[in-house]
Amino acid sequence: MPDSVRADHRVKVLLIDDQPIVAEAIRRMLEPESDIDFHYCADPAKALAVAKELSPTIILQDLVMPDIDGLLLLKFYQGNASTRDIPVIVLSSQEEPVTKAKAFELGASDYLVKLPDRIELVARVKHHSRGYIHLLERNEAFRELHESQRALAEDLAQAERYVTSLLPDKIATESVVTDWKFIPSSKLGGDSFGYHWIDDDHFACYLLDVCGHGVKAALMSVSAMNVLRAQSLPGCDFRDASQVLSALNNAFLMEKHNDMYFTIWYGVYNKTTRELNYSGAGHPPALLLSDSQITCQQLESQGPMTGIMEDMPYEGVRTTVEPGSRLYLYSDGICELHKPDGSMWPFAEFIDAMSAPQQHGESVLERIHTVGLQVQNGNPFVDDFSILEVKLV
Repeated sequence: MPDSVRADHRVKVLLIDDQPIVAEAIRRMLEPESDIDFHYCADPAKALAVAKELSPTIILQDLVMPDIDGLLLLKFYQGNASTRDIPVIVLSSQEEPVTKAKAFELGASDYLVKLPDRIELVARVKHHSRGYIHLLERNEAFRELHESQRALAEDLAQAERYVTSLLPDKIATESVVTDWKFIPSSKLGGDSFGYHWIDDDHFACYLLDVCGHGVKAALMSVSAMNVLRAQSLPGCDFRDASQVLSALNNAFLMEKHNDMYFTIWYGVYNKTTRELNYSGAGHPPALLLSDSQITCQQLESQGPMTGIMEDMPYEGVRTTVEPGSRLYLYSDGICELHKPDGSMWPFAEFIDAMSAPQQHGESVLERIHTVGLQVQNGNPFVDDFSILEVKLV
């Protein structure tokens, strides 16, 4: 948008006419209007160059001029990106309907027989100029919106790369083997997960999901993950799942974190006793699958979401794990899917898909991703796709 138009919305008239006497008459007609600036070009050969440099809000133009026909100039305006949308009022002594029709066909916005009445000329100049200024303002708003969206998309992409970079390396030890699949949503959700050895016997694994989407959700997710990794909750025994969730709840109260909260499932596996100690905060149940089971054992997450209220109790549960069992942690973006008819994918069908016998060399993570896409008729996942597999050898 031309700076002068954006600054004060002034009307800027450019007259193209080889007769100075006509130019003087038009100048005098427009002179009383304090919001109209008048510019004159007597050489039609320079009309396009002057229009591109001046960026008028309207062009007044004669049709009959030496060297260049006025109708041809209309074609030139239409063919140039910087002048294509500028309204043109033809000022001509020719009144033939055929000439008028041709002018409109070639892009003229209006047609006046010269010399017109001053009141009518001013009214038409202002009317067409207002329309053009509104067009410029709309285009500028669209450009600014596009730039804002581009910047936001880049911010989300950077946040996505950062969150992904913090995900743990996959490990394979004598007692624990991990695998995971993470596909962030286009709006970037608040999913994150991790695992680490607390000491020689205790292995912690966890997956959390912050409410909402975007950079704020991602930052809160990263903050919570850093606390868990660094084991930086004062007075908390990180081998006790209920203590960890209670401490997280008090550390991330909604009132101190932009009214945001998160769900989490946290478990600690003792490789010596083969006991799994776990607790959950509003999160989907983890799934435990062993060779002796026909279907997954659901390790329920019964505590309230983290950050809702201070000093909320979280129950810890203990269960014994058979050798070779597989533990699955995931977010609701995997199981709460909508079918093409709008209905929700039944959770029982999700459990069936997870419990299906594993074929030789098959990845359960890839299988559930494929099944999820099929459920949605090939549509992408709306939320983050996050699933963690921990094989307890």
